[in-house]
Amino acid sequence: MEILAIVFGVICVLLIVYLVCLQRQLRNINRQLGERLTTPKRQPISLEFLNLNSQLNRLTININKYLKEEENRRLDSIRGEKHFKELIANISHDLRTPLTAIKGYQQLMEKGMLTDDQHHKLQIAQKHAVRLEHLIEQFFEYSYRVSSEPVLHIERINLTNLVSECLAQSVSVFEEHDMTVQLEETTPIFVCVDKELTIRIIQNLIRNCTLHSAGAIEVSLLSDNNAVMTFTNPVKNNAVIDVSKLFDRFYTADKSRGNSTGLGLSIVKLLAEQMNGSVSAGLTDGSLTIQVKLALCKE
Repeated sequence: MEILAIVFGVICVLLIVYLVCLQRQLRNINRQLGERLTTPKRQPISLEFLNLNSQLNRLTININKYLKEEENRRLDSIRGEKHFKELIANISHDLRTPLTAIKGYQQLMEKGMLTDDQHHKLQIAQKHAVRLEHLIEQFFEYSYRVSSEPVLHIERINLTNLVSECLAQSVSVFEEHDMTVQLEETTPIFVCVDKELTIRIIQNLIRNCTLHSAGAIEVSLLSDNNAVMTFTNPVKNNAVIDVSKLFDRFYTADKSRGNSTGLGLSIVKLLAEQMNGSVSAGLTDGSLTIQVKLALCKE
């Protein structure tokens, strides 16, 4: 009996040691997985006690295979994104050269002796050339913005005045599209931003409205935890807009966005986020609202 008790005791001790080692091994695996989630660490998962448990060894091998596959997908995605950015930059550059030649020959033709019909057709061609130039500029700007590290010049800016100035500069554009703009009066709101990037955001929002609005444009500014800039306009008839994709590059799902590259609002989102801001959009009762939040300046 004593021998059986001793054997049983030894077995219990070995079993306890085995369970403790197994638990420690599992904690170690969890720790390594946690480090991969919170740090740039990319090393495979390792075991402290080899051959402790065959199923645990197999699980570790499968985890490492899965992590390697995910890492390969991540690297492929990075390479694909880099290739895409280079492609956009090359396309925008390659399109600029022939477009410059086209506009040059159009100017020469304009100085020549043209009939009224020829002059009318030339004006149409020039209009489309200008539009094509703008589209190419958006391609170029987007490729530049996403491929370069932003150098921000943060300063204290009166956002209320800046929006008013940008709207005033666009009066002729609004008149050309037979649109009215209402800016809700507000007390001066000061933000800490890069002025040039903020002006580009406002200009893109104005252009988005002039291209796709079916009526009066409402602009408002308010101060909460952030400075909130809102542009609201009615959408064109039968426009189907997926607001969850509105800031995606090249989103032109609805017919009302057929005259754009789908990059204008993508640039707005990119610039806002570079200044630690955010963007959002909503569609209510046929009116599209685009909201940009920027950091307030503390008094």
